[in-house]
Amino acid sequence: MFKTKQEVITKIHLVISVMIVIPVAFVYGFQPQLSFDMFLETTDEQNFYKAIMGLYLGFSALWISGIFKPSYLKTALLTNIIFMLGLALGRMLSMLLDGVPTFGYVFGTFAELFLGCYGIWVIRKFSK
Repeated sequence: MFKTKQEVITKIHLVISVMIVIPVAFVYGFQPQLSFDMFLETTDEQNFYKAIMGLYLGFSALWISGIFKPSYLKTALLTNIIFMLGLALGRMLSMLLDGVPTFGYVFGTFAELFLGCYGIWVIRKFSK
């Protein structure tokens, strides 16, 4: 998967993102109550979380493509930055408006900020 140190540096956050986002997608889609204080009651709620699952899996497929196909790397990097920083900014807005959530969500916010900022650093340092 990685042939050089530069490949590790430019792709490791995509690997980490995939390893986290795919399981979270399936939890959101099929068993949100396992990890979150969410109990879906309506078909609309179930449909919403299945759509989120599909969105997460779709982005993960693009990131996997970027890991293995150089022609997809920049697109994978850009979408990962937008995905992670978008989630983090939404969570920070919620913290300001709704209060501080449980530790898992707070940790997730910091992890998303880190991955998004790391992606920006990679784009600036290694993109031509």
